[in-house]
Amino acid sequence: MSKTLSGLVNNFATIRAGRATPAVLDRINVDYYGVPTQIQAMAAVSSPEPRVLLIQPWDKSTLKEIEKAILASDLGITPMNDGNVIRLNFPQPTEDRRKELCKSVKKYGEEAKVSVRNIRRDTMEKFKTMKKNGELTEDDLKDAEKKLQKLTDKYVEEVDKAIAEKEKEIMSI
Repeated sequence: MSKTLSGLVNNFATIRAGRATPAVLDRINVDYYGVPTQIQAMAAVSSPEPRVLLIQPWDKSTLKEIEKAILASDLGITPMNDGNVIRLNFPQPTEDRRKELCKSVKKYGEEAKVSVRNIRRDTMEKFKTMKKNGELTEDDLKDAEKKLQKLTDKYVEEVDKAIAEKEKEIMSI
């Protein structure tokens, strides 16, 4: 469940919320000699200004491929290629864009909640199998179910907090 929560936080980092961070490029893979490769593995990514990302590939011949991958992604930014580096200028998001970003945040949050609940379901099945095999008593099963439910509730609450924080961050841009 903690891995699900950390995965959610990583997903939130890929949502561009006004500031230019290299994490927005994490999901973009470039076809590099037939192998899908992350941009960070083939270029230096820096942020010289708060709303600008600078991608400086180590192999200049990959500039066009990186540019194509960024255009094909759902990033919504048009890269500027000057022959040496690629610049990504992040504009101030409009109200509609902020609402779209909040929808993405909620979608990621719901996926995380479903994952937490699936973990609970799988663990409950294991407990019931253990009881059936005589490894757990009825009282132990009830205690384990209560503890598991408390743990699930805790992580669902953590997911809700993370969603609320990210939405607040997005709306305050």
